[in-house]
Amino acid sequence: QVRLVESGGGLVQPGGSLRLSCAASGFTFRDSAMSWYRQAPGKERELVAYISNLGVRTTYADSVKGRFTISRDNAKNMVYLQMNSLIPEDTAVYFCYVKVPFDYWGQGTQVTVSS
Repeated sequence: QVRLVESGGGLVQPGGSLRLSCAASGFTFRDSAMSWYRQAPGKERELVAYISNLGVRTTYADSVKGRFTISRDNAKNMVYLQMNSLIPEDTAVYFCYVKVPFDYWGQGTQVTVSS
C-alpha cells in the first residue's frame, strides 16, 4: 500500500533552516509528481511546493518562494523540502502528498519557528 513518512521537523529560531524528508513506498515513485503541504492551527491546508516526476518542474507558494526548495531522489524514493530563512508564519504541520490515483498523505511533521 501507499506509504508516506515525513521526518525532519522541529523547533527552530527565526532565520534558521530545516530540511524535511519524505520516504515513499507502495507506488512507482519515479512516475509520480510529489508535493508538500502545510496546515497551521486554525487554517486550511495549503500547497507549499510541487515537483514533477523527474524533477524538471517545480512550483512554490508565493509565501515561500526564494526561501524553500523542493527536490527528489528517484533512486531512493525520497522527496525533500529545504527550508531557509524561516519565519514564525512558517509554523505548521507539514505533509507529504501524492495522487496515485487517489489522494495519499503522510502523518505530518511539526515545524515550529519561534525564539
